[in-house]
Amino acid sequence: MTAAAVWVRTGVAAVTAAFLTSIAPVPDAHAATARPVDGKALVSAADDLEDWLTHGRTYDEQRFSPLDRINAANVKDLGLAWFADLDTARGQEATPLVIDGTVYITTAWSKVKAYDALSGKLRWEYDPKVPGEAGIRVCCDVVNRGLAAWGRRLYFGTLDGRLIALDRETGRLVWSKLTVDRSKPYAITGAPRVIDGRVIIGNAGGEMGVRGYVAAYDGDDGKRLWRFYTVPDRPGNNATPHLKRAEATWKGDWWTLGGGGTVWDSMAYDPRLDLLYVGVGNGSPWNQAYRSPGGGDNLYIDSIIALKPRTGEYVWHYQTTPGDTWDFDATQHLILADLEIDGRPRAVVMQASKNGFFYVLDRATGQLISAASYVAVNWAKGIDTQSGRPLENPEARIDKTGKPFVVVPGPGGAHSWQPMAYDPRTGLVYIPAQEAGFPYVPEAHWQEAAQGFNTGIDFAAAAMPADPKVRAAVMAATRGALIAWDPISQQERWRVAFKGPWNGGVLATGGGLVFQGNAAKEFAAYDAVSGAKLWSSSVQTGVTAAPVTYSIKGEQYVAVLAGWGGIWALAPGILSEVAGPVRNVSRLLVYRLGGSAQLPPESPVTRPPLDPPATTGTPEQIAEGGRQYGRFCGGCHGDAAYAGTVLPDLRRSALIADVIKRANEDKALGDK
Repeated sequence: MTAAAVWVRTGVAAVTAAFLTSIAPVPDAHAATARPVDGKALVSAADDLEDWLTHGRTYDEQRFSPLDRINAANVKDLGLAWFADLDTARGQEATPLVIDGTVYITTAWSKVKAYDALSGKLRWEYDPKVPGEAGIRVCCDVVNRGLAAWGRRLYFGTLDGRLIALDRETGRLVWSKLTVDRSKPYAITGAPRVIDGRVIIGNAGGEMGVRGYVAAYDGDDGKRLWRFYTVPDRPGNNATPHLKRAEATWKGDWWTLGGGGTVWDSMAYDPRLDLLYVGVGNGSPWNQAYRSPGGGDNLYIDSIIALKPRTGEYVWHYQTTPGDTWDFDATQHLILADLEIDGRPRAVVMQASKNGFFYVLDRATGQLISAASYVAVNWAKGIDTQSGRPLENPEARIDKTGKPFVVVPGPGGAHSWQPMAYDPRTGLVYIPAQEAGFPYVPEAHWQEAAQGFNTGIDFAAAAMPADPKVRAAVMAATRGALIAWDPISQQERWRVAFKGPWNGGVLATGGGLVFQGNAAKEFAAYDAVSGAKLWSSSVQTGVTAAPVTYSIKGEQYVAVLAGWGGIWALAPGILSEVAGPVRNVSRLLVYRLGGSAQLPPESPVTRPPLDPPATTGTPEQIAEGGRQYGRFCGGCHGDAAYAGTVLPDLRRSALIADVIKRANEDKALGDK
């Protein structure tokens, strides 16, 4: 029946009802043909060679696929099978899911899309309509890292703090739950996980000033089942044993600043031990002199925590950076593996942490087995294997000295969120690493702001100097690498050097290959044993996301999201272009042997002319403007007002110039 006939027969009331039905949550009536993803499927995901069912392919998050149709002998014949242009020109960080011939992705601004895995045809899309103002609540771009599947539904978080369930077959909304207090600067950028119908999700906001937690929701109706806080509330309000223990490790009025400790990315699950592992973020503010005057370990920031997934009960923790003052989250990718160490089998959890050390822990107890630096580190001399604590360099403790210090690695980390991979056949972990120091300058007389970064670090004072020689030296010392790491001997086996940092996540396959995209607009395959580059393809933009692989009728495919973005594309200014200027061209790219699809011609990077207005302010006004810019603007528009290519360079903005000119003419900004 046509819409006109409906109108004639039933009138306005029926049309209104139809409209309300179209936007209201609906049951999974159209999902009858979708194969349910249950606990058995997820626990045995390693045996499913056709699909990619969960974020890291398996609960152990190894990101290794046994598929070997594409291998070292024939990878030279790899070509583009199909691609899909995306409608968000911001950072693309998601790991796709592939289930029963459909590729599911999230994009920037928390949108979801489903494509036919063979042809690339768009099957459906869902836009949660995240308001633009949510972008000011995130430190590091309006990104999303992916979905989780359970039953016939998909689950994902949104930038404005919702957890949403969709019908997997149709993309229709099933339910939506707000998981955060919107009066505080929370966000969600990470992918959820599902364990026995419980949807596990954390949040972000550690740079802004929030109290971190991770929570579980019923996959059927969205009811919250438990919430685990990672840092304590005010004294007297901490009822659970783990928070009572943590309270003694904090000083001052930390709870008024939130404390940080957000669970914004990594998780893993061991079905045998029935333990959920989560990585916990930095303290808020970064500078411990303001966060916890008088010091303390500040549990459980920068920790790997094991929980019981059914109840959220604490089991154990290991803190990588006690009393952190440098933004050294422990939220980097966690991998579970069974290794033979000192002649006996050990069930371990591994992390190449942001602080520059690679940790191997007993995953039943949290005991430190070994730790070693995998890049240059100057804030600590090593890790004491008896206590598990870092042997700190006192000069790096800016919260105690009150003096600036160039710390290596800096807040970008030796390894950020980009997933690594573990190949059980080679026994190697493949790490997307980077080396970039940062001059931490304590901010004098810091006070919490209602909006923007709350770090206690003076970003204006730490800005890149204008001296060309200094800039050249800093850029030369800022680089990236793909490192093959032996977790048993704690030694590097090989390294592929990149001109710049912020390269993509990693996939290892049974074909003896390691796939990774990079900031130099390339997607490449390397020999898993030697590191030799065996194949590469230009993708016209930077790649930070991790690839996946799947199989249809015996044909192997490799899929990756491309789209330059994230914190390194925004905040570091001129350093964001160490590998050259990179445009954001957001696409889903899928490859197979013999693929012959072609990308459109690449457009050059163009910029408006640099035509700054005359300087009219006093030196004091200019310095104060620099401080305000560093705190409230530089995180998105670039250090020293030098923007990359993702967001506008305010020095080149005609709109900004016009606003300032008119404001000065009208005295709208006052005499100052």
